[in-house]
Amino acid sequence: MENDINITVIDREGETHKIKAPTDMAMNIMEVVRSFELAPEGTIGVCGGMAMCASCQCYIKSDIALPEMQDDEEAMLSEAFYVKENSRLGCQIQLTPEMEGLEIELAPES
Repeated sequence: MENDINITVIDREGETHKIKAPTDMAMNIMEVVRSFELAPEGTIGVCGGMAMCASCQCYIKSDIALPEMQDDEEAMLSEAFYVKENSRLGCQIQLTPEMEGLEIELAPES
């Protein structure tokens, strides 16, 4: 579809998945990972995308402009495990056409 972008997701087992993700459905990274079943059910998006659990933490591997991190995301990451400099919460990043080529790696399960 013309509103899809190519993204790469490295799952928690290290397997690389190249997928076409829709940008016209107001989906965030967490929802895309769940819909493509790239993490076992119940292990990602536990809080429903409210930036309250960090189960959707991912590492941004590509140099693509993303929305600024908001206070609630920053606060959650300050308490999460396995946080790196490039950590973000997938639930807080809505996919847009400008994110073509995005590459992420799912953080280990806490």
